[in-house]
Amino acid sequence: MSEPTTSGGKTLEERRAERMKKLKELHLKRNEARTQNHKAVVEEDKRNNLPKNWESRKRQADWILQDEAARNDAEEKGLDYDRVKLLNTEALEAERLLRKQKKKNPDPGFSDYEQATFRQYNRNIKGIKPNMESYEDAKEKLGAAFYGDRNTILHGLHEDKKDAVDKMVDDLEKQIARRNKYSRRRTHNDDADIDYINERNAKFNQKLERFYGEHTRETKLNLERGTAI
Repeated sequence: MSEPTTSGGKTLEERRAERMKKLKELHLKRNEARTQNHKAVVEEDKRNNLPKNWESRKRQADWILQDEAARNDAEEKGLDYDRVKLLNTEALEAERLLRKQKKKNPDPGFSDYEQATFRQYNRNIKGIKPNMESYEDAKEKLGAAFYGDRNTILHGLHEDKKDAVDKMVDDLEKQIARRNKYSRRRTHNDDADIDYINERNAKFNQKLERFYGEHTRETKLNLERGTAI
């Protein structure tokens, strides 16, 4: 006795096999979509946990690598890299860079401690020439932990070399020498008003006077005259 067929000429067993095949494909697609969705959620959470300046740090690191590679390529061809770079730079940008180089004192002065620290950091890294081979090796070895975030445990990831430690100590000693050179004691003015209790308090009051003196001068005079109430 032959197996019953449907209107399409296929047996019930064949139709059942096709339905099972489609069902299996749907299960596979659902699992794939679930995996991709989980991966996207993990990546988004990872980006949210990165430091705010991570993107700028990464762009700066990539730019340094590209600039160093272009400089090495120009030196191998016997070309002046700075000249080649200017030839590929727009006139307005080249003029801006030239003005910046000719400016004797690019330090705009004290605005806040964050900006002062940032300028000090830029001054400190000017004399640092990175070892690109070690940089690439560490980047390949550490993977995503190379740039680090607040969830990365740095202890044990890096090994400080003796030459690097000696260089850091030498740089710190130079900074101390520069501070001692410019941190000379100011002469004491016997006629000045005594509005402090010690030397540290006197320096603090001088800073307050420098930034807020013109706004509080009238109030201070009224207090001294006793007419502020």
